Amino acid sequence: MLDATRLRHPSLFAKIVAPEEAADLITDGMNVGVSGFTPSGYPKKTTLALAKQVRAGKKCRINIWSGASVGPEIEESLAQAGAVKGRMPYYAASNKTMRAQINDNTIDYVDQHLSHFAQQIDYGFFGQVDVAIVEAAAINSDGSIVLGPGVGNIPMLVKHAKKVIVEVNTSIPLSLEGMHDIYICKKPPFREEIPIYHVNDRIGSPYLACGLDRIDCIVESDILDHVRDLTEPDADSIAIAAHLVDFLEHEQRHGRLPQQMLPMQSGVGSIANAVLMGLARSKFEDLTMFSEILQDSVFKLIKMGKIVSASGCAFTPSPSVWKLYREEPELYRKSIVLRPLDISNSPEVIRRLGVIAMNTPLEFDIYGQANSTHVMGSSMMNGIGGSGDYMRNGYLTIFSTPSTAKGGSISSVVPMVTHADHTEHDTMVFITEQGVADVRGLSPLKRAKLIIEKCAHPDYKEQLYDYLRIAQQKNAHMPVDLQHAFDMQARYAATGSMKKEQLQRRA
Repeated sequence: MLDATRLRHPSLFAKIVAPEEAADLITDGMNVGVSGFTPSGYPKKTTLALAKQVRAGKKCRINIWSGASVGPEIEESLAQAGAVKGRMPYYAASNKTMRAQINDNTIDYVDQHLSHFAQQIDYGFFGQVDVAIVEAAAINSDGSIVLGPGVGNIPMLVKHAKKVIVEVNTSIPLSLEGMHDIYICKKPPFREEIPIYHVNDRIGSPYLACGLDRIDCIVESDILDHVRDLTEPDADSIAIAAHLVDFLEHEQRHGRLPQQMLPMQSGVGSIANAVLMGLARSKFEDLTMFSEILQDSVFKLIKMGKIVSASGCAFTPSPSVWKLYREEPELYRKSIVLRPLDISNSPEVIRRLGVIAMNTPLEFDIYGQANSTHVMGSSMMNGIGGSGDYMRNGYLTIFSTPSTAKGGSISSVVPMVTHADHTEHDTMVFITEQGVADVRGLSPLKRAKLIIEKCAHPDYKEQLYDYLRIAQQKNAHMPVDLQHAFDMQARYAATGSMKKEQLQRRA
């Protein structure tokens, strides 16, 4: 039951409605912005009610705008009801119905660098924000909002929203209050620098500005975010982490990294989480993070004293994270800053701080190009997310992934990526369980030989060398054989895997 600890002005109680009444505010063709990020701090009851209304016959297809992917109470429930017309700027493959509808073009999906989206909303590039739905821990007496574990793009969405629905979730600990730092950039020509010079600098407000008069209704919720604990590191992830630590120590010995390690960024998922956790066994101390999502390993490293401060736009509220948080809420509130997504992913700040960026691609090729999004160049797996923001602007950029997938039947190191999210101009270091390829300053053929030697699985190494020898007959600066690439794509589409004998035939 909502009380004065959650609703801190008497007039707010008159705004409490059933989820169905809030859903009535959403009509066909609207642009609906939601809070949250991967999937953390997102609203649930209003969208579940809307999906139910659509299944009962309400004509309503909407465009969903968010920070990144959100939970099934939004993406899956609305997609299953046929209620999603468009989606920006990111989604994740775990939402299977939405993935299927994106790939059959039932849903118009626009994949974007996450740092771009909020400012482009501010510029009016995509039209108006009809409704913003915010999950909150509390609402203050002046109508400002205490957010939960995920910020995403909701500050900009609320700024421009014609209607605002606030879901006050009583499962969110009130002790999160004070963790947020909400800052909105001015539009050009009045934009100023973002004054963040250290990871833990605070430059804005702990609350999301809104106003009592702008809140149209309030929905009570107690539904937890749909997040599971990440899997334990496997042998490949442990080996990748060991290679990463060795490489960073090597860079320090050669004076290319300071003795006090620069801030780190880590991408999303079990592999990224496991690799970051490998820092627990390193000599590095007083580490800092400047990232978008703060996963389970960050909380464990803070608990161990390895990480002293971490900045992001969300943290993953898995059961193990909430357990750690509730044991020492003051430790994590002191150590963590949650910001809007366009600040956490700002190229300006990433460059100023000298962030070491670490992300996980679907595949990368022998010339150093990486594919983060599409299977065989056309089927969307998940969006590019923030990887481009960090990999193009980081002090040091590292892609890490196991050298094979699907039980070894697919090589993650390929002759040519079928979709290039990150060109060879934006990549520096590749790590698999096999080793490290540092391609900084290398010409294409030297990059190719090093990547094959250091990163490819032994089952595929000779085939990749054979391909390179054939491609070199083109006598080109970066030789490729498109016919072989097209043949491989056709075989992949037919069989669903790039097996060793297929790659051999291709070469």
